Amino acid sequence: MQITIDIESSVPLFAQLIAQIKQAVQKGSKKPGDALPSIRQLANDLNLNSKTVAKAYRLLERDSVIQTRGYRGTYVHPDARENSLVDLNELVTEKLKSAISALKDNGATDSEIRVAFAAIMSSGDA
Repeated sequence: MQITIDIESSVPLFAQLIAQIKQAVQKGSKKPGDALPSIRQLANDLNLNSKTVAKAYRLLERDSVIQTRGYRGTYVHPDARENSLVDLNELVTEKLKSAISALKDNGATDSEIRVAFAAIMSSGDA
């Protein structure tokens, strides 16, 4: 698996990493059970901060594209191919657009929506 990071791109580095790992899974160059480099190794190979790689791995694990087996390493998840087709950010964006549109249709202002959103997110009720 060859990963190339473009530091000049407007796409965040962790998102580039996620996209390329998902692409490798979809193309079959990474199969279920295949080992992935450690966070430290991949960060060194790509000349990235290890926190950037850790964030990408955390999100990939959340989406069941990869799985971490404690100190034994990180591997491609058995259901990675199907799970790599899901874009949770896209789903969140679509849901928020729909909710914001409905609120605006009912007369809510941008400011009211922002204040309510921030209050809900900070209260932990969401």
